[in-house]
Amino acid sequence: MSALGMSGATDTPGTPHDHNPSNNPDHNPGHGPGPGPRNDHGPTRLRAARPLRAELLRGIGPWTGAAAAVIIAVTLFSSADRWQGRWTETTDLARVAAVLLCGPLAVAAGCWQGGRERRRRTDELWSSLARTPLRRALHALAPAALWPPAGYLVGTGACLLATWPYASDGHPFVSLIAADLVALASLGVLGFVAGRLIPWRLAAPGLALVAYVGLAVPVYSGADARWLDPGIDHTYSWDRPVWWFGPASAVWTGGLAATALLAYAARSRLVALVPLVLAVAAAVPIARTGDAVWRPDPEAARLVCDDGTPQVCVTAVDRKLLPATSSALAGVNARLRGVPGAPVRWVDHPHTLRRGEARLLSPAGLAVRNRLPDPALYANWAVGGLFDEDCDQTASDAAARERATAVSAAVHQWLAPRPDSGAPSWPEATAHLKRLEAMNAEQSRAFLTRYLATGRCRADEVPLP
Repeated sequence: MSALGMSGATDTPGTPHDHNPSNNPDHNPGHGPGPGPRNDHGPTRLRAARPLRAELLRGIGPWTGAAAAVIIAVTLFSSADRWQGRWTETTDLARVAAVLLCGPLAVAAGCWQGGRERRRRTDELWSSLARTPLRRALHALAPAALWPPAGYLVGTGACLLATWPYASDGHPFVSLIAADLVALASLGVLGFVAGRLIPWRLAAPGLALVAYVGLAVPVYSGADARWLDPGIDHTYSWDRPVWWFGPASAVWTGGLAATALLAYAARSRLVALVPLVLAVAAAVPIARTGDAVWRPDPEAARLVCDDGTPQVCVTAVDRKLLPATSSALAGVNARLRGVPGAPVRWVDHPHTLRRGEARLLSPAGLAVRNRLPDPALYANWAVGGLFDEDCDQTASDAAARERATAVSAAVHQWLAPRPDSGAPSWPEATAHLKRLEAMNAEQSRAFLTRYLATGRCRADEVPLP
């Protein structure tokens, strides 16, 4: 074949040539009699547009997710001393921050997204598309429904990683984290539907305020139905949620959002009854169960004790704090050791005290990352619980009650001195403390025996040092 015959395949791009079919404006590639231009890399194809990806990567969505992650991180890490050491506290505080702070953000983002076409005056153009109203709504609400949960997941994941080196036993409540993700997505959907229906530019901040109030009010309620609010905090670290609580919460919040969306965008409004029935069916057992959605966890409440005398026992969730707790109480135990009437064991909550046991202040209340920054304060608090008795002293006269209180303050300061607090403030207690400090071991032991043998409720019988 001549060089002229090969010119269509060998000429460089952009070089004019009369024999190149691609330079002929009348040539129709693929339909003419001659072969089309050769392409060793296959035919060039235009990438199909992806509306959902475009919705997710542009607009308010990514900023909302980043804001949710920052809110979770800043809120929790500003109070890391409270939760960094227990899975329960980490999960609970993340839930509260997610629902009470990120929830209104999701509502506002959804409302702003829902009113976008109205602000741009493109609502008629969108309605002319071939997609169904429900499909158009799903594409439009995706940023508000997906980005806040994604931000919450990132922020909470960082907090869980920060807890992992210090936590003792247990694990984070994954079912509740999943329920929070559904709750945030549902709030975004509800905000989107409201934004489509409310033609007001300030609807987004207004709905965010309403959402915050609506989510915060049940926190201060004592009704069993308050557990329908996903932002309710839990208190006890040795409890766990019942297995169905997380899934039921997800069905409850997700069902409400699906009901609103289908009532707005579905071709048949009757379809919205299905998620509504599911939401009510999930809400009933939560409202009827109330506080019992949290049950004691025997493994978390299991006692872990040292080999000292008196013995110090903490729950398994604070197992890593046992060495610091024993060290803080070492001075108190040295003075109580072998004294008749003194406790033989310090026991943490939630166990019922038996004979010879004293209630131990949970060390997690003062601990920071498995250590006690102020061991003297912890020992002082523990001794305060040792002498704290709920009794009626009205049978004793005022002078006897005042004298008993002064003796108790002196004994408290002598057993667990606080260098920063100094001696008791009134002269009588100071005098008792000085006499206690002047005693030798045998004298102090004899006094403690008499003191512990007398109930603090009988003020007129409390011995003087």
